[in-house]
Amino acid sequence: MAGDGRLNHELLPGEKGPQDACGVFGVWAPGEEVAKLTFYGLYALQHRGQESAGIAVSDGHNITVFKDMGLVSQVFTESALESLAGYIAIGHTRYSTTGSSCWDNAQPTFRATATGHLALSHNGNLTNTHELTSRLREVRESSGELYPDFGNTATTDTDILTALLAAHPDMTMEAAAMLELPKVSGAFSLVFMDDQTLYGARDPQGIRPLVLGRLDRGWVIASETAALDIVGATYVREVEPGEIVAIDEHGLRSNRFAEADPKGCLFEFVYLARPDTSINGNAVHGVRVEVGRRLAKEFPVDADVVIPVPESGTPAAVGYAQASGIPFAQGFVKNAYVGRTFIQPSQTIRQLGIRLKLNPLREVIEGKRLVVVDDSIVRGNTQRAIVKMLREAGAVEVHVRISSPPVQWPCFYGIDFATRAELIANGLTIDEIRQSIGADSLSFISLDALVESTNVAKDRLCRACFDGVYPVELPDEAKLGKHVLEGFGIAHDDLTAIDEVVRRP
Repeated sequence: MAGDGRLNHELLPGEKGPQDACGVFGVWAPGEEVAKLTFYGLYALQHRGQESAGIAVSDGHNITVFKDMGLVSQVFTESALESLAGYIAIGHTRYSTTGSSCWDNAQPTFRATATGHLALSHNGNLTNTHELTSRLREVRESSGELYPDFGNTATTDTDILTALLAAHPDMTMEAAAMLELPKVSGAFSLVFMDDQTLYGARDPQGIRPLVLGRLDRGWVIASETAALDIVGATYVREVEPGEIVAIDEHGLRSNRFAEADPKGCLFEFVYLARPDTSINGNAVHGVRVEVGRRLAKEFPVDADVVIPVPESGTPAAVGYAQASGIPFAQGFVKNAYVGRTFIQPSQTIRQLGIRLKLNPLREVIEGKRLVVVDDSIVRGNTQRAIVKMLREAGAVEVHVRISSPPVQWPCFYGIDFATRAELIANGLTIDEIRQSIGADSLSFISLDALVESTNVAKDRLCRACFDGVYPVELPDEAKLGKHVLEGFGIAHDDLTAIDEVVRRP
């Protein structure tokens, strides 16, 4: 994978770790090269999605969309960015959670409207897509279907939402959004635009992040504060849950389409967000270090050295070392140039497994009792391979410490975990997981300690992947899943998970 190299779970060839839905970015800045600003903003958000990337730009009269499959650096060339002239732009990096990974489903999405054009980028996952599809049909019939989707083959919740916003010939885009967004359920952080205005909107729970920044001559909306930093924007505030902001020549204005009921994603603090991002005023890196400190206090062990699984295990490993007094060391060398690749390794190379990306430092490891800190365990394959490799390098003991509780439940709000049947913490005790990965000991931080580290109240966080409490009601099982608009439901083991979850907040 590309970006900040934090994806511990991608270390094995073919291994898929937790994937976030997307990164979104928008800029309103007359006189600036908005396409290039958006390119760099997306570059900062590459970790949130690596399947496709796109930019839409408006010159005040028309919107031009350029998108393709691949990483931001693969999709855009200097000449492509030069051709995207205008003063408003939005961008998107995608990991698919509804709809297959294909060009038709890449974003930004686009529609013609009765008064102009609409482009939209979405981070999250909607849970009432079937209802929205019916709603779209009704709205189109009442308006005489002025703008049917001739030739449109997209199969995403985002595309349905885009079509719905564009289907009101008698309304401004802002009015259409105020009408339709209260009818949308699930997680959505949106950046969208018509020909002359940039908009940002966030679901009433604020599950996925969205922040507002100020340029000398404009405004920026983005998934993370790190994207503001990279384009030289000053952080202003978060877009509030249930809020829509609009930016045009008259400045910034705000409306509330729903009452806020904050339930920000706890896993953003654990893994998804960049360490140099702030969430709710809390620096993510600092939170992760504090988690490591609390992990050391909850689960101490006699050892000689603390090492992280690079890169997202590093802050917690630093905290563990600080609190325990055990020296911190880098136990692995990571190949910074081995990332997401379209070339599959041969069987001979595949057998090398994790060594394609990590190689142990034998002089640090040999003869030592190790504390190995990682951010989470999904399937367990990566940790199993790491423990094996450390023992081969001469480790005397390997004690694994995880800076999040066991992941036991699927996410329906924009993270694509493994299916519940593949989650190693589903059905196994912690000691059984320890035996499976071959560690001498294994401990996960408690949910309460993790929550306390964030400085966010527990009832203002979505913890569903850890405790099965889903803050937004889920529909019938047949109406959920990545391919729900392509005629397929979700995997049976995840249906079982929903059946078993009768707990509601």
